[in-house]
This record gives sequence, C-alpha cells and structure tokens, in this order.
Amino acid sequence: MSVALKKDEYYTYEDYYHWDTDERYELIDGSPYLMAPAPGIKHQLVVVELAGEFRDFLKDKPCKAFVAPIDIRLNADAEDDTVVQPDVLIVCDREKIDERGIRGAPDLVVEVISPSSEAYDSGVKLDRYLKAGVRECWIVNPADHIIRVYTKNSNGEEAMKAYGRDDTVQAEIFPGLSVSFKTVFDAAEF
Repeated sequence: MSVALKKDEYYTYEDYYHWDTDERYELIDGSPYLMAPAPGIKHQLVVVELAGEFRDFLKDKPCKAFVAPIDIRLNADAEDDTVVQPDVLIVCDREKIDERGIRGAPDLVVEVISPSSEAYDSGVKLDRYLKAGVRECWIVNPADHIIRVYTKNSNGEEAMKAYGRDDTVQAEIFPGLSVSFKTVFDAAEF
C-alpha cells in the first residue's frame, strides 16, 4: 500500500524514512516535494564527470565526495524535517556521516538542473542549503552551459559568481579544486 502524501501536512525525517511509496520525494521544512523522473543522459554524464573530479582532488584528504541518491538531513541540531538529495556533494566532517546518509550541512553541494527541476533546485533547495550552512553551492545548467557558484562569507553575506562553458571554476572553499567546464560539458556530449 502506497502512502498518500499531502503537501499541507508537516512531516519529519522519521515519517519520510518509513514512507511506503515507489515515488521519490525530498522534504523541505516538513513539506514533501515529489522529485522529477530520472534525469536525462547529459545530466548524468555531467554528474559523473564532476564526481570524478571531486574524487580525484580529495584522494588522501579527509573529505569525501558523494552522489545522489543519498539522504542529507540538513537540520542537524533541530527537528529533522528537511531531507534533500543533491546530485554531488562533499562532506569533510566525518561525524556527519552515518548509515542513513549525512546529518548536517555538507561543505559543498552541486545541483545539475534539468528543465523540470530548475525552479525548485535553484530556488527552494538553494535557499534551504544556504540557510542550513552549506558553504558553497554550484548550480550547473547543462542546457545553457551556465554555472552559478553561491557562497556565504563569515558575516553571513551571500555572493554569486557566474561562469560559462569555457571557464574553469575554482572552488572557493577548497583551494586547488578547479574544474574545467569545457571538459565537463564536452564529456556530456554523445
């Protein structure tokens, strides 16, 4: 029997964890968000390239890279009512990693947007990531070849830098981690 989720009801991570449904959801401040169907090939190839770049950079470092699907429970110090699944992420605090996923804000998240998820990923989710303390967020659009990098400084002020297809993005919080998006986007062509 599949659960009938109601947008106007409040849910916690425990509710989410025990849902009996074949559909995939994320949970933002207690509200369920139905995830779009599986992304297209370009999306997946961009995710694989970025995950590979992150994995190679992090070799012999204490941080770890992950790819979706993995549950990120953003509210580490409060009610677990927000569960998201960014496409790619980096976590440096091993205490945040448990059998169910990640508890607390990752250090860096990447959302590779699809036409069906663009408003949600670059709106509701991005806002929630920044509020939860994610230090750096990359929003990657494979269709338009645009990369937006959002950071928060120590005063809590947000900044955004935009990049294009031929640019190399240097991670703000990981000196030495640079990604050539020409290489990433070229690899996503088939």
